[in-house]
Amino acid sequence: MSTRAQAPARDLVSLLLVSLEQLASAGEVESACRLAGQACALLRHDDEQAAQRFNSLLHRLVLSPAYRTQREREAAATAGRPEATDAAPQ
Repeated sequence: MSTRAQAPARDLVSLLLVSLEQLASAGEVESACRLAGQACALLRHDDEQAAQRFNSLLHRLVLSPAYRTQREREAAATAGRPEATDAAPQ
């Protein structure tokens, strides 16, 4: 990639990372994780630095309390306990 094309690509990666962080903050942590993982996989051969940024975000999100809370609500709903899905994320 030419130097001229690298700056917009870096800016786009930064914009997408912020967007995924906002998606997670809005309670869609699982979706943000999936998208970060897909971006990492798409970039890993052509732009290792950008791929690493998405990988870092993915790991931060997975370790967040919001991710665990969302996963627990989904597990409770699957187990047939819908009352557990009414709880707001912490």
